[in-house]
Amino acid sequence: MADALEIEVAGRAVRLTSPERVVFPDRGFTKRDVFEYYLAVGDGIMRALGERPTTLQRFPEGIGGEAFFQKRVPTRGVPPWIETAQIAFPSGRKAAELCPVDLAHVAWAAQMGTIVFHPWPVRRGHVDHPDELRIDLDPQPGTDFADAAVVAGELKAVLDELGFTGWPKTSGGRGIHVYVRIKPQWTFVEARRAVIALAREVERRRPDLVTTKWWKEERGRRVFVDFNQMARDRTIACAYSLRANARATASTPLRWDELSDADPDDFDLRTVPDRFAKLGDPHAGIDEVAHDITELLEWSARDAANGEGDMPYPPEYPKMEGEPMRVQPSRARNKQETA
Repeated sequence: MADALEIEVAGRAVRLTSPERVVFPDRGFTKRDVFEYYLAVGDGIMRALGERPTTLQRFPEGIGGEAFFQKRVPTRGVPPWIETAQIAFPSGRKAAELCPVDLAHVAWAAQMGTIVFHPWPVRRGHVDHPDELRIDLDPQPGTDFADAAVVAGELKAVLDELGFTGWPKTSGGRGIHVYVRIKPQWTFVEARRAVIALAREVERRRPDLVTTKWWKEERGRRVFVDFNQMARDRTIACAYSLRANARATASTPLRWDELSDADPDDFDLRTVPDRFAKLGDPHAGIDEVAHDITELLEWSARDAANGEGDMPYPPEYPKMEGEPMRVQPSRARNKQETA
């Protein structure tokens, strides 16, 4: 292995060990390639991570080796300048997560084998109040990225009617993420209900292609709007984060007019820095406006009055007030039939 390097990033000396270790074997990309990728898209990824508690998905031996999610910064062996933010999980337990305040934090995480960055939808100044809605368009079997792009167009129409600005990006896989910055004055429960209301409106317009059904057996060949990505402690790969797949794709911000012709495999460790250098960041204006979600909460209340209340939370969550039972429909029917 090559000798360790010391690289200055944001005025900090960051040590890079084992720079020639292969991280993505199918492409031959090394740990140094990953490190340099994050420096090349620095302004973009800091726009996505800045002051956000961030879970690190680490692959110390490359994507073919053992992987784990790191939610707590170690108390020993980290540079003294590393900053953290304390967050609370649904269980009530707390943790001090990495809180990037400059690009050196990202570089340090890359040195530690981080491939994927999973920030919370909050800033450290208001960790219980999201400042963005995250709408995850997840193609189900039989659908693909092109279908998600069609759904994204329907979503944009609804956002336009609300006067909201949405910011789309590839997930790094077959899906699409759309972010909407909001004022940090609502709870996670309220933000999640706003996303459910928004998703239901899109579903009403394209029931043939869109589903909000939590249980997989009910989704069919449609694009699922995963509202539970707005639940506390559920995170998704941020803009410009690499993904741990053979192609080394990146979750890449796009303009709305690019979605219909985009191929998510075209955006990877090698191509995205060139795109960033030539075109800049399509999310450059994301922090200019923070929206009021009162109207979406009114939609949520209307839906509840019409019999469409809350939706199930993920199984590891405590039972939430107003939540329906967490039993998949086929099992519930079988219980009733055998009762």
